[in-house]
Amino acid sequence: MCIRDRNKTAIITGGAQGLGASIAEVFSQEGANVVIADVQVELGHSIEKAVKTMGGDALFVSTDVTDEQSWENLINTSRDAYGRIDILVNNAGISGHSETDHNSTAGWNRLMATNITGTYFGCKYVIPELLKNGGGAIVNISSIMGLVGGEEGHPAYGASKGAVRSLTKTLAVRYGDRGIRINSIHPGFLAPMKGVGALADTNIRKRNIDITPLKRFGDYIEVAKAVLFLASDDASFITGVELPVDGGFTGI
Repeated sequence: MCIRDRNKTAIITGGAQGLGASIAEVFSQEGANVVIADVQVELGHSIEKAVKTMGGDALFVSTDVTDEQSWENLINTSRDAYGRIDILVNNAGISGHSETDHNSTAGWNRLMATNITGTYFGCKYVIPELLKNGGGAIVNISSIMGLVGGEEGHPAYGASKGAVRSLTKTLAVRYGDRGIRINSIHPGFLAPMKGVGALADTNIRKRNIDITPLKRFGDYIEVAKAVLFLASDDASFITGVELPVDGGFTGI
């Protein structure tokens, strides 16, 4: 991939674990300066240390994506450390699998605040930085549930991830002529972190494998490499795209 440039800096929200940590790893391997933004301080510092141990350059910044002042701090800290921002990966998100979330207005508001408002804030605060550089790339992490309906989870999850898709396309059109490419990734069923949400249920896990044409869970690294491609110069003529990384699920 063509981000092998020590002057390129990538902000990755939700970068302290799971998919976000894998994205930080692959971006670092390609030579990017990686800014890990997350509310999970201990895990964030752990990923920062891991990236540095592998020979990369990383910085953890405690960040609440639902808070604008937190975004301002993230931007200022990243700029102070590396001089510029070239790439944003809006990965922070929550699923809301509990029955309480499913039936409550508070659950709806919580998912919307993180999944779509947080993504909007990321674009709002990073796009001006990209314009200073004459362009850049944003990759927004949505979900297959932003493309199709699903039986599990909070209705707000699908709605919020569908909104991420629409936001991506609207901003891609608005800023395309100014050198900013904005795309969305739609992961399918990934190998779950231990004990996380509905996917911790053995029966649900089996069903999700059965309805995926490739008959397995995806790996975080597989999605991270797709994110890397869309952020790289190899995708220089790609913007406004929704890319499923789902083992064929949305092709059914």
